Amino acid sequence: MSHDTSTHPPIDKARPLELVLITGMSGSGKSVALKALEDAGYYCVDNLPPELLFDFVKLEQSRGAQKVALAMDSRSATSLPQVPDQILTLKSSGIDIRTLFLDTKTQTLIQRFSESRRRHPLSKTFDPQGDIERDLNESIEKERELLSQFRDQAHIIDTSLLKSSQLKSYIKSLVFAPQAQLTLIFESFAFKRGIPVHADYVFDVRMLPNPYYETHLRALNGRDAEVSDWLKSHDIVGKMQAELHQFLSNWLPALNQDHRSYVSIAIGCTGGQHRSVFLVEQLAPLFDKDWVTLKRHRELDQHL
Repeated sequence: MSHDTSTHPPIDKARPLELVLITGMSGSGKSVALKALEDAGYYCVDNLPPELLFDFVKLEQSRGAQKVALAMDSRSATSLPQVPDQILTLKSSGIDIRTLFLDTKTQTLIQRFSESRRRHPLSKTFDPQGDIERDLNESIEKERELLSQFRDQAHIIDTSLLKSSQLKSYIKSLVFAPQAQLTLIFESFAFKRGIPVHADYVFDVRMLPNPYYETHLRALNGRDAEVSDWLKSHDIVGKMQAELHQFLSNWLPALNQDHRSYVSIAIGCTGGQHRSVFLVEQLAPLFDKDWVTLKRHRELDQHL
């Protein structure tokens, strides 16, 4: 759906403005993300109606604002379809705009709504004796469909297993990363806790020798020198690292030419403590001369 901008004053290209637009599933942590951005110096507005986006940007430019963050969600259902075109218009006018989509697994969302006793914004069930879980599931799936176009165009953060402190840390690392070029996000994870839904590439390294079975290494992780040295002593680990490095080196330039802002590379092992952590720590520095690189350790970061 195209948005007619003729009724709006033109965006002032002479006034630089950094705009972060956060969308995502209800219950996925948008309020936590906005709080992180507010702490980072952004002026934050929740649930801005899309019809006011251009006028709001002009207003912020006129008052000299440099960092602004907005949250939009299914509460603006009727006017959401115009936002993707608005984003393109803002980008073409020189606005530094980043779009983040917070996603969460359906069962996790059902649990969060049930525990908080909040109603989903798209819920239709008012009967206290009704099937609350079924109503939640239907509302969540309807919201996924409504927001699918946003999800396709944004950088996705899977908040299913993240604590608030982790999400805040991830948000800040993303917005502080330079946007002039592709940003790579290397993330370790445990297969036993599920694959990150936001990953562009997922690599399984569970076939590599496992330090967990070495008693003196079990309590350590892939960032510790003892574990690192042990893994480096196995040729198959070096072979895996070299092949992952070569694969990514071959394809990242093409992804950059496709105007991607972020690429997430998830590396998983059984527990997310040793092998996957080691490979993230080894691979990320190999790319930081050519790309902006960030590191995450989903399981280890639970202790943030």
